[in-house]
Amino acid sequence: MRHNKKFNHLGRTASHRNAMLANMACSLIKHKRITTTVAKAKALKKFVEPLITKSKEDTTNSRRVVFSNLQDKFAVTELFKEISVKVADRPGGYTRIIKTGHRLGDNAEMCFIELVDYDENMAKTATAKKSTRTRRSKKSAAVAEAPVAEEAPKAE
Repeated sequence: MRHNKKFNHLGRTASHRNAMLANMACSLIKHKRITTTVAKAKALKKFVEPLITKSKEDTTNSRRVVFSNLQDKFAVTELFKEISVKVADRPGGYTRIIKTGHRLGDNAEMCFIELVDYDENMAKTATAKKSTRTRRSKKSAAVAEAPVAEEAPKAE
């Protein structure tokens, strides 16, 4: 019986799956965004987010725990030096999965998985969308503002 065995095995043995997830996590930490299948991205999200949470506390023990999972000292250094500083105030949800369509050869569903704080495009669109709502038409609002703008220079 498979009670409480809910994670995706990804059609691999345990050692192969752990090695693959460690390699993908190192690539994600180094490049900040990778392209993969949706199933692997969801498995990677469950693998890497606890490591990022562990990196917020920079102690010898947390470094050893993270290194035992990643087995790449450059990725561990990058995680503790840069990424943990950038996500220090974030309570969770460090990664984002964006679906990109289907792969040509086998029709597998593909996606990006990226670190949320490193995507400048998403950050720009979120801050740029602050505008006030009005019931007036834009034409009448522009006409009403124009005389006020002309009067201000004459007063000086």
